[in-house]
Amino acid sequence: MKSFNDNTKLELKNKLKIARVEKSLTQEDLAKMSGVTRQTIGAIESGKFNPTAKLALIFCVILEKKFEELFYFDLE
Repeated sequence: MKSFNDNTKLELKNKLKIARVEKSLTQEDLAKMSGVTRQTIGAIESGKFNPTAKLALIFCVILEKKFEELFYFDLE
C-alpha cells in the first residue's frame, strides 16, 4: 500500500478529453451540460486547473464514467 507524506508530489491527471471525444461532445457541449465555461473545460483538459469534487462527479455522470476512469494521480 502506498503511503503519502508532505514530500510526496501528487499531480492529478485526467482523461476528460478522451472521454468527451468518445461521446462526440465538443468542449462547448460539455461546458453547457456541466454548467461551466468552455474555457474551464479547456483548462481542466490541459491540466491547468483541477475541478472541484462536485464538478468531477458531474463529468462522471455526463460521460458515464467512473471517477477513476477520468481522474488519476501521476506519482513521481
